[in-house]
Amino acid sequence: MSLFVPSTPLAPNPATATGRVEMPHGFLWGAATASFQIEGAGQTDGRKDSVWDAFARVPGAVVNGDDGLVACDHYHRYREDVALMRELNLGAYRFSSSWARVRPDGGAVNPQGLAFYDRLVDELLDAQILPWITLYHWDLPQALEEKGGWTNRDTAFRFAEYAVTMHEALGDRVGVWTTLNEPWCSAFLGYTAGVHAPGRQSRPDGLAAAHHLLLGHGLAVQALRERAPQANLGITLNFTVADPVDPADPADVDAARRIDGQFNRVFLDPLFRGAYPQDLLDDVAPYGLLDHVRDGDLEIVSTPIDTLGVNYYNGGAFSARPQESGSADGGTRPEGVRDEDAGAQDGAPVRETSSPYPAADGVHGHSRGLPLTDMGWEVQPEGLTRLLTRLQEEYTGPLGVSMYVTENGAAYPDVVGPDGSVDDQDRLDFLDAHLRATKDAIDAGADVRGYFAWSLMDNFEWALGYTKRFGIVRVDYATQERTVKASGRWYARVAGTNVVPARDEPDDAPAGARP
Repeated sequence: MSLFVPSTPLAPNPATATGRVEMPHGFLWGAATASFQIEGAGQTDGRKDSVWDAFARVPGAVVNGDDGLVACDHYHRYREDVALMRELNLGAYRFSSSWARVRPDGGAVNPQGLAFYDRLVDELLDAQILPWITLYHWDLPQALEEKGGWTNRDTAFRFAEYAVTMHEALGDRVGVWTTLNEPWCSAFLGYTAGVHAPGRQSRPDGLAAAHHLLLGHGLAVQALRERAPQANLGITLNFTVADPVDPADPADVDAARRIDGQFNRVFLDPLFRGAYPQDLLDDVAPYGLLDHVRDGDLEIVSTPIDTLGVNYYNGGAFSARPQESGSADGGTRPEGVRDEDAGAQDGAPVRETSSPYPAADGVHGHSRGLPLTDMGWEVQPEGLTRLLTRLQEEYTGPLGVSMYVTENGAAYPDVVGPDGSVDDQDRLDFLDAHLRATKDAIDAGADVRGYFAWSLMDNFEWALGYTKRFGIVRVDYATQERTVKASGRWYARVAGTNVVPARDEPDDAPAGARP
């Protein structure tokens, strides 16, 4: 039975708080991107609209009316980008393939679109960088959305077909396959909150989408396992760490339980236990989740995997009472939820959106006075330690599934110096603290085998357009010039030495080189 038991925030570990920290031998260092966010070439070589192309045309949906038609022009600049990865000592590159490019409109294979990923994989291998492919990072073909999108059960089967197409083309060279990235965002930001594409605002639709995303994952894992029994197959989920504001108040504990159920366990339990948690089913009973669950579905969903990708940006404190003062969401805004104040400042009309949680009315996020990133998210590295140890104990460990931190990073308002450099010490400190938190989890027994910084480069930040920068490499969108930031130089040193240097160690120490 799935239970929510609040954990206690951790004090800094003296062993890893400031000194030199060496990661385990063989630890994998990488960086991550997503197809729609960096590729551009939106109408090139047979690619057709994804839901994000259509959503970006909706007035007020994306800040400044930004779109992904050019983005970072990675489609045309992938060779120089791979060379840059090599300079950063990356051992792996986590990227996604575009369904809308490979099988436009969800139909026949587009050879030109598929050929791009063929070229990219070869370039990575020539640079001795492991290709880590994600099959779905939110760019559903718009033609499939017009048939119901992820609320339509048939989309899960179309996704499995697309997965096989990708494996037929790349399976001889790519051994690591991730089915979905952050299905919580696809389902609940896209179909319940209306913050992300396709922009629907329906509690039943979000739950239907969540189940069909999980079904598509399971079908794809089965198809890929049949083709490649030795492949490393997995899924990437984004997580929060939900704490009650007052652990002694049952109402606050229940508020945190609801968020944990509707953010974390709604995906974890079907994947690892073959069942939705009962408390979640009770909470969402009015919205028809079980109407979409057919006999055999959960057996498909829980098909064994090898790897769980863990995306972590922030946790949150929740209560049954509103906060008396401070921001309305207290820095607990979930990853990807639009900062409407930022949108207004940027001169964009603000679309009215909804809560992404289907059954969390009366739950309020509270500020804990922690530092905030440019996204308005609290900086809480100890939450990553607690998350990884919980996953190890309750989900991945019992099944022998390894974990990788597949996204972790921060947006900050970078300042470009007179010489074009970016001295982003705030982002460097963020990465440093979260790598130390990862090592604390490893020392506590979590089987974490690698870390991917989000993101390799600044890119299209979904509903926030190009106003938020997460990259360890700056992109000048007017010229497409790439500039490695201070955080990128530091990360190259870490990746090259497998060591997080002591905090008082000079930034200009030798960077080392990846073996």
